Amino acid sequence: MSRARTTSDRTATVPARGSWSAGIRAGEHLTITDLHGNQAVDFLVYDAHDTAVRYSAPDTVHARGSLFLTTGSVLLSNEHTPLMTVVEDTCGRHDTVGGACSKESNTLRYGHHTYAQHACVDNFLAEGAKHGLGARDLVSNINWYMNVPVEKDGTLGIVDGISAPGLRVVLRAETDVLVLVSNCPQINNPCNGFEPTAVRMTVGAPA
Repeated sequence: MSRARTTSDRTATVPARGSWSAGIRAGEHLTITDLHGNQAVDFLVYDAHDTAVRYSAPDTVHARGSLFLTTGSVLLSNEHTPLMTVVEDTCGRHDTVGGACSKESNTLRYGHHTYAQHACVDNFLAEGAKHGLGARDLVSNINWYMNVPVEKDGTLGIVDGISAPGLRVVLRAETDVLVLVSNCPQINNPCNGFEPTAVRMTVGAPA
């Protein structure tokens, strides 16, 4: 059963291949809903008052003792300070090692004919520019709903997702943060089921 939301909530539907950004105040919740299932949502988060303090995958993985994120995971900064915490997760596992697709990585992995395809790095640069951020501010990101199994020998792959329509992940801001989102446009691997779809972003007070 979906939780009731207050009238002060801010909701946006991010179209397939689209981008989104927002400032989220300490204590507010951000809900990311996979509307159609099997859609990767690339995600970066910064301290809203000092964007040099930003999400750190190494700090987060080390503190959690796991490569995967789920309920209870604290998203730590490069200063080892908490930015956001996963307070609810109906999917169960999310990636933070697979990175964001780019024109360069698409070309390397899938061939030169893919260079013109829109990519997550393009989305991050477009959204970041609205907040004074550039290429030097892009770091290793989270991929909500993306299924990246890691084998014992360290090899990893991108395989069919484990999400489904209507599943959500809810994050609580531990400080004022700036969030950048790329609704992944990738069509060359199964992270989006080869057909990117829309997702919903909801910012509001705890239900």
